[in-house]
Amino acid sequence: MLAASATVMNRDQDERLYGRRRGRPLRPGRQRLVETLLPRLALSLPEDARSVERLFPRPIRRLALEVGFGAGEHLAARAQASPDTGFIGCEPFLNGVASLLAQIDKACLDNIRVVPDDARPLIDALPDAVLDQVFVLFPDPWPKTRHHRRRFVGPANLDRLARVMKPGAELCVASDHPDYVDWILIHVRAHPEFSWSARGGGDWRARPADWPATRYEMKARRQGLKPSFLRFLRAPRNPAECG
Repeated sequence: MLAASATVMNRDQDERLYGRRRGRPLRPGRQRLVETLLPRLALSLPEDARSVERLFPRPIRRLALEVGFGAGEHLAARAQASPDTGFIGCEPFLNGVASLLAQIDKACLDNIRVVPDDARPLIDALPDAVLDQVFVLFPDPWPKTRHHRRRFVGPANLDRLARVMKPGAELCVASDHPDYVDWILIHVRAHPEFSWSARGGGDWRARPADWPATRYEMKARRQGLKPSFLRFLRAPRNPAECG
């Protein structure tokens, strides 16, 4: 089992957003989707977040969030497999947003809403205990020590997620960077509102059958890396949290 006994750092995380916003110029078809489809799917914050469950065209049974959906293949596959779940995807990289829009358009998906930006303002605007599932898949590991404060998984964002997740909700995190996997385990297992669901090595060494693959996972495997797939559960809410 991976080591998770190091001292947890309590310093604040870096609240700035790093990384590219744009890549190559979009192809004309995807540019049209950004101009026509994205305005219909994008959330207006904070207003839309306050009643997010009513933003879908039919009643939903569950609500899920993907933080940094990359090219969107995991999010689109999840939405297609679970039409009674509403999905919110956050991604600041426009080319990734355009890729997701193309998949939504092709599959006629109506249960995805998009935040083409940092996930933290959305999370801060959501009501308490509204999410059933959160995905953070292959986030930038920021491997240099001086950049560790930029990592998404850490005390400040775990506090944010704990507030908006229902009791028993899943936090699903994947990484192919061993140091970041250790970091994730250290911080999430130290947080009082989360528990690791693994019972043996097979629970985190192999991608679960219901977990669609992403291009980042395939790239890691081609490079000989071994991704880890971690599931954590949001603990029951205590009376103080319930007001």
